[in-house]
Amino acid sequence: MNFYERALELNDELVANRRYLHTNAEVGLHMPVAKAYVMNKLKEYGLEPKDCGEGVTACLGNGEGKVLLLRADMDALPMAEESGLDFACPSGKAAHTCGHDFHAAMLLTAAKMLKEHEDQIEGTVKFMFQPAEETFEGSANMIEHGILENPAVDAALAVHVGPGKMPVGLYIYNAKNTMMFSSDGFRIHVQGKGAHGAYPQNAIDPINIGAHIHLALQELIARECNPSNSCVLTVGQFAAGSAPNIIPDSAVLAGTIRTNNKDEREKLVRRVREVSQKTAEVFGGSAEVEDLGGTPPLTCDPAMVNEIVGYIRELNVPGSMPYPDMVASASEDFALIADRVPSTYIFLSAGYLDERGEAPSHHPKVQFNEDVLPFGAACLAHSAVRWLKEHK
Repeated sequence: MNFYERALELNDELVANRRYLHTNAEVGLHMPVAKAYVMNKLKEYGLEPKDCGEGVTACLGNGEGKVLLLRADMDALPMAEESGLDFACPSGKAAHTCGHDFHAAMLLTAAKMLKEHEDQIEGTVKFMFQPAEETFEGSANMIEHGILENPAVDAALAVHVGPGKMPVGLYIYNAKNTMMFSSDGFRIHVQGKGAHGAYPQNAIDPINIGAHIHLALQELIARECNPSNSCVLTVGQFAAGSAPNIIPDSAVLAGTIRTNNKDEREKLVRRVREVSQKTAEVFGGSAEVEDLGGTPPLTCDPAMVNEIVGYIRELNVPGSMPYPDMVASASEDFALIADRVPSTYIFLSAGYLDERGEAPSHHPKVQFNEDVLPFGAACLAHSAVRWLKEHK
């Protein structure tokens, strides 16, 4: 079966699925519109989808041998879209600026093609349509509700599209080391004592405490992290006060920690809490650090990555080209799956070489090239059949 040729035949349906999800963008864990659409499509294609937490799952194959999980996220970002596309999300509150609508559409078509050739599948393909990747809640939710069990998953594969000035056809991967960084969010609540600005001696200034906490946190990267590892600490929010002449009672700082090393991650999470609390105490105040959750570094299984890359090469798609050893300081909650079973994560270029390729992911004007849709669907379907055959 030539899955790429079949995906080209299904291209109109692929595009329609993508555009429906794009126009009806949703964010977070609870995605009733996308969930209903995916379940209805899977039923239309002959599968029997089920709820799995806030996501959707389904299986096909001969029910024997190995189980390969194919995963797609389907959530958007809480922002207005400015792409100018005639199918842009009209709500002003959600936009598919990371390409998850592509992922869900490609996996739907992969499911349809695999169902058409179910007799050729020497094992089980398990589908995972996941919400809330952007908030790092979706994988955890579906793991909690048994996505890796009944049947137990032996390996997993996910793809992600990328915009920019790149031609369609690149498939980007890492078979050597960490591919994407961990992410841990934090919120620091600083408690001081308010007073009039004319009498600062009567106050414990939480803004001053927050400023010193911010500076102290930067030293964690400069002086406590091994320079051979990559670590990033960002404070993106600092809020306090409502009047220029009043020292407020409290302040709030919020940010993220990212690293490519699990030990550094554990240390930084601990040290942010310690440094914040101790710095606040020095100035007579107090600080509580709220853990906003996160995801570990994404490290793929080297042997499986090389296998999947080989299967993609077999497709002989015109213009396709491998791009190895990709590393990104962005984060991805598929890492929670990859921590539990051998996994492969592939980026597919979905850019334009003209002005449409100027905006990056998460930008309100970003555009993704729909020409990648048949390639992505074929990569998923062909890799599933080939991997199960080789591991039967």
